[in-house]
Amino acid sequence: MDLTHRPRRLRRDRVRGLVSETSLEPADLIAPVFVDATTDERRPIESMPGHERVPVGEAVARVEEVLETGVEAVMLFGIPESKDSEGSRAWADDGVIQAALRRISDETDAYVITDVCLCEYTDHGHCGPLEEELRADDVVEGGEPACEPTLTVDNDATLEALEKIVASHARAGADMVAPSGMMDGMVGAIRDALDREGFEHVPIMSYAAKYESAFYGPFRDAADGAPSFGNRRHYQMDPANAREALREVRLDAEQGADVLMVKPALPYLDIVSSVRREFDHPVAAYNVSGEYAMLHAAAEKGWLDLEDVALESLLSIKRAGADLILTYFAEAVAERLTAGRPR
Repeated sequence: MDLTHRPRRLRRDRVRGLVSETSLEPADLIAPVFVDATTDERRPIESMPGHERVPVGEAVARVEEVLETGVEAVMLFGIPESKDSEGSRAWADDGVIQAALRRISDETDAYVITDVCLCEYTDHGHCGPLEEELRADDVVEGGEPACEPTLTVDNDATLEALEKIVASHARAGADMVAPSGMMDGMVGAIRDALDREGFEHVPIMSYAAKYESAFYGPFRDAADGAPSFGNRRHYQMDPANAREALREVRLDAEQGADVLMVKPALPYLDIVSSVRREFDHPVAAYNVSGEYAMLHAAAEKGWLDLEDVALESLLSIKRAGADLILTYFAEAVAERLTAGRPR
């Protein structure tokens, strides 16, 4: 048998690593950190094993734990001490994220990205202040409503709130801001606000293609961000749509986004790959809480090896085209990648 080319030759030990096509490094990873203004002690997040909410006073220590693993960047999420219909604690100078930012920026070398959204701060759990909305077929002759109007997020009022949030984050020391609400025009409004306040150097990582996904459940527990009524399908993307993602991403790129994010990651690797092909911006992917929790649940049953599937999952996201991965596995995978290396 004449087998001129034998692919198995390059799968043997020692040469296998030399021809590996995809590499993953701790510097590719971003670790989420939850800062909670309602507690004075760390609180484990039951649906996300290994993760905790930390009080503002523990924020620096928590970030230092991340840095010890070789991960250099963190994303901050806040749980405020109070909520209202507008989400006003999101832009307060003494808010939970602003207070944590000042300490982390002063006392660590971490690259700090802030999540910019209102769902954790509004008492209704939606991503902006609400307005009443009547459909055309809800109005009868004479202009009288035929039924009670529905509530929806007021897009333009939310843009005004986002401008205030990013300015407060930048003043407190944010290195990058990451708007996640999928509001129309949000990147342009945020870029204008940052530039107007003298923060031209602060980049924007936009959640450019964020789907209305069932994989967000554990995060909503972690950040107290579940909507109190309805859902977010009117502003987050339909999981059935792929071409729409490229339209959304293109709009954000044109408005000044510096990094383009796809969320979730694993069920949307085709979207990550398409964004990588179509745009020359850095591409990020969010390996979300449900992806993390399901692997932990399977590992607890003894069905999967957690370390192996975590690493394989992140490699697949990187292989699909992501330059950066926001993941709850960041610390564990970074420690595995650096095991045995001189530090």
